[in-house]
Amino acid sequence: MGQRAGSGATAGDRRKRRIVALGLLSSLIALACAAFLIGGHVLRLRRASAESALITGLEKQVRSDAAAAPRLEEERKRQTETSLEREARNRRLAWVLLLAAGLSIACGKRYMSLRPQPLPSLDDLVAARLAPPSSPAGARWRKKAAAGGRSDVASPDVSGGEAAVDLSFVDDLVARVGRSREGAIVMLQAIQAHYRYLPDEALQRVCELTDITPAQIAGSSTFYAHFRRSPVGRHVVRVCHGTACHVAGVGQIDEELRRHLGIAPGEDTDARRMFTLDKVACLGCCSLAPVMMIEEETAGHLTPATARQALGRMAVTT
Repeated sequence: MGQRAGSGATAGDRRKRRIVALGLLSSLIALACAAFLIGGHVLRLRRASAESALITGLEKQVRSDAAAAPRLEEERKRQTETSLEREARNRRLAWVLLLAAGLSIACGKRYMSLRPQPLPSLDDLVAARLAPPSSPAGARWRKKAAAGGRSDVASPDVSGGEAAVDLSFVDDLVARVGRSREGAIVMLQAIQAHYRYLPDEALQRVCELTDITPAQIAGSSTFYAHFRRSPVGRHVVRVCHGTACHVAGVGQIDEELRRHLGIAPGEDTDARRMFTLDKVACLGCCSLAPVMMIEEETAGHLTPATARQALGRMAVTT
């Protein structure tokens, strides 16, 4: 495995060197073409006055001596041919200049894409989310949490535990909806909207206070796909898996996000419950494929690297 990693690194270094060499060569060609064009223009300006003076002198000589007419015609023909050759050469140099400059820019962009980019780790993202209240990041997070009114929702603990679920909402819900079994779906929808998933404690309290049986709860909560039995992360990342995004390689992006966030196979939320990857059929942004939404922010034309960078920007700006 070590030899394979070493050979991969060597191949990557060779690719970078080839790109650098091609970029330098194209840059030198572009500079040489620009120098020839500028030098030719300066030289033409210097010769223009002398050539004009020569034509004027020959025209005066023809007025007094008709024998000088062939010489005047020959000089005009020579200057015309020289001007046409110079224009044709300048056009060729201009095309070479454009192609070389474009190749140089492309090589520069390709080299920058191959360079290792400093991306935030999952620990950095968690630190930004759970920063102390005295820090700017912590103050923003506390303000957002308070505005959301989710103090009664179970939240992840950095020590690995989880806060107890406040069941007062379930008690109030039963008082409003009633004890009838017909209200099972309504209660499940309300619990899902409040806690963002269906906590076992809340479902058990529903069975204790109503005529709804555990079997009915289990059947309804598993039949409808929008019900969640596991806690959702603080931040939901909706990754589009529609046709356009699938063709554009969203599978690689999904794998990279899962690897970066440390989401176990078969799960959709990381162990610290900071992020939940939600596969959706379409986000309505097919022109931006592959695309994902982080909360309300849309990130399109993604690569595995830019998808990780989008998570990092969210950790800083929200």
